[in-house]
Amino acid sequence: MTNLIEELWYGRLKPCANCKRDAEQVEELERYVERHKKALSESMTEEQKVVFEKYETCCSELADINERAIFKHGLKLGAGFVMEVMNGML
Repeated sequence: MTNLIEELWYGRLKPCANCKRDAEQVEELERYVERHKKALSESMTEEQKVVFEKYETCCSELADINERAIFKHGLKLGAGFVMEVMNGML
């Protein structure tokens, strides 16, 4: 039997890699974002580009923090369900 905690610890279990998402919808949105980012960048001064790059970095960091918090919450919630099921079986 696989030890899920060890698999997660050693990086062999990657929950985010197996997330189900509407690939077609995501790809379409990524193309849309890239197209508008390019158009915006072409109209910016160098100073504005620097500010925008910093903005993007902050947004990326914020998304990472939020995703990590959601992952932790989901893991705790799942563990709580397992505990309830196990307690009900005893």
